[in-house]
Amino acid sequence: MTKLPAEAYAILEGRHSDPFHYLGLHVENNKSVVRAFLPNASLVEAVEESGESAVLEKVHDAGLFIGPAPGPSKRYKLRATFGENVVELYDPYDFPPILTDFDLYLLGEGNHQRLYDKLGAHMMTLDGVRGVAFVVFAPNAKRVSVVGDFNFWDNRRHAMRVRGQGYWEIFIPGVTAGDCYKFDIVGPNNQRLPLKADPLAFATEMRPNTASVVIDEARLPPPFPIAGQPNRLSAPMSIYEVHLGSWRKKEGNHWLTYRELAETLPQYVRDLGFTHIEFLPVSEHPFDGSWGYQPTGLFAPTSRFGKPEDFAALVDACHKEGLAILLDWVPGHFPDDPHGLAMFDGTALYEHANPLQGRHLDWGTLIYNYGRTEVVNFLVSNALFWLERYGIDGLRVDAVASMLYLDYSRPAGGWIPNKYGGRENIEAIEFLRRFNTEVFAKFPNATTAAEESTAWPQVSRPVEFGGLGFGYKWNMGWMHDTLNYVSKDPIHRRYHHDQILFGLHYAFSENFILPLSHDEVVHGKRSILGRMPGDDWQRFANLRAYYAFMFGHPGKKLLFMGSEFGQEREWNHDHSLDWHLLGQPKHRGIQSVIRDLNNLYRTLPALHELDCDPAGFEWVVTDDADRNVFVWIRKGNAARDRCLIAVNFSPSVYHDYRVKVPFPGHWREVFNSDSSHYGGTNVGNVGQIKTLEGPVPYLDLTVPPLAAIFLVPDM
Repeated sequence: MTKLPAEAYAILEGRHSDPFHYLGLHVENNKSVVRAFLPNASLVEAVEESGESAVLEKVHDAGLFIGPAPGPSKRYKLRATFGENVVELYDPYDFPPILTDFDLYLLGEGNHQRLYDKLGAHMMTLDGVRGVAFVVFAPNAKRVSVVGDFNFWDNRRHAMRVRGQGYWEIFIPGVTAGDCYKFDIVGPNNQRLPLKADPLAFATEMRPNTASVVIDEARLPPPFPIAGQPNRLSAPMSIYEVHLGSWRKKEGNHWLTYRELAETLPQYVRDLGFTHIEFLPVSEHPFDGSWGYQPTGLFAPTSRFGKPEDFAALVDACHKEGLAILLDWVPGHFPDDPHGLAMFDGTALYEHANPLQGRHLDWGTLIYNYGRTEVVNFLVSNALFWLERYGIDGLRVDAVASMLYLDYSRPAGGWIPNKYGGRENIEAIEFLRRFNTEVFAKFPNATTAAEESTAWPQVSRPVEFGGLGFGYKWNMGWMHDTLNYVSKDPIHRRYHHDQILFGLHYAFSENFILPLSHDEVVHGKRSILGRMPGDDWQRFANLRAYYAFMFGHPGKKLLFMGSEFGQEREWNHDHSLDWHLLGQPKHRGIQSVIRDLNNLYRTLPALHELDCDPAGFEWVVTDDADRNVFVWIRKGNAARDRCLIAVNFSPSVYHDYRVKVPFPGHWREVFNSDSSHYGGTNVGNVGQIKTLEGPVPYLDLTVPPLAAIFLVPDM
């Protein structure tokens, strides 16, 4: 055997950080030489495009071959003999770099806004040859190889070259859509890491398998756009929150696919009058019980329900029904599964190294290092990816409070203060501001929403005025207070009257969404119906009144699936909703209430135009704690766009209940949750009532028991 340089042994032992420097076609001493490393090959020839060939000498039994180039042409193939098989393949070390100098510049400063166009696995034609370009960020690695179906998962065959500040790349001819792959990484201390999935994989294997999957991005059609501007503050916004795996199941408790969901879910939601669907996280995640909130593949729609193009079909089907799509997005933490982002290149690359900063005690997950430009670039690019590639209309950011506070759910002494000695996570604040700024700059009709459970100021106010820049904030205080109130027996509600009133003190300090979400129907909290006190009639009447109260209250609306027909049991992600309950009139009545409230909310400007503006609300009765009655007026922009709402949270009927109104004349009762159509007792105002004379117009209402009524002036 020929005596080999140290560089050759680095190739043979799989530790060369730039195999392109040695392998491929090189000119040395004015002669062209080809070096190829093909383990298990017995004979290798270099074949020029004209057909001329030259045998390469096998200089090491491990599979290193060296010889002259067959001719003057740069492009050549390798003809290799493996036992009785002869194959021809392009030499991956004979192709130019993938990342441009401008890419490297943007990546270096953390401002590559289309990271997903460059990193990951992309099918492409390079120098006239079809294959896949692989690029991954691993700045502290000593060697990175692509392993997969196309190379027998052999880390010696496709070692990558490093460029810029730690971006490893290689173009591999012949790799096709559907091929599985991972990255084999040697860390800074020469430690061999568990095989890593691609952080920018666009598809993955079905759990428990964890490999990334090459896709043909050309198969993703341009998104079908939603009509109008459904996310603006003056628009009606009623959100149906869905966990795709348990909304409805097939025989045998099997999931519906994305395409099967596309045939049923959008029509169902549209029939009930909702304007938006919010999906619990669809990013790939290994554990079903995390509901998607512990993702390992932020760029990949979960393979549980189909392929990326199938998910795109579901989004398009929703848009064609006029439904905007919100997606739960999780930039606050990630699990420490060995194939994921944890210690990705042998160091704390995506997470903080110090567990006092880098690990959530409650969830056992890792926290992103928002002070690292590449990590922020990764997360912001992921947000933009969903909006561009799939036409998602908005992102709801999970667990924002855990991002904002360094001491979130930590004991004294168990956290690290910021540079000023405070508890605010300055880097996370800047990340959220950048995220919102870039989303609204590139997608002005999209929106963002924060699940933020504290009194952090200006969550939904513009960045230029010191806010975090979100479009909306979930009103967690409203949810807690009002659910606590309605769970009380009516006889005790007089002592909790302030829990209804308090929310209006801050109702316009943010652009609020009123959430009755998945978190309120799990972990022993019972279903929304399950919280209602009293006998069966009272429970259903309470629920109808509570939903009407919600729709009459300022703020956008969100309701978790199953709550719209009065699911009795808690939500279980392993089982379908209890659709059989719709065989009972009382549950159909709840569903009809939601349908009619949604339609009223959408069609009456008074109920939505000024949802986030104090000019759109006026209390009429606040002090009737003894009778558990609240009355207010909602206002639209036009002078006579008014809706009077009276809610009676007691089981008593009140006749001649006097309330002032802004206009004399007839007022039509456009909604009554006590209607027999919903299962009520049909107490009300017979469709309309006329104002009585006096210094100001007023109505003597009949207020039904455990019910809400909505009245509007005749035009």
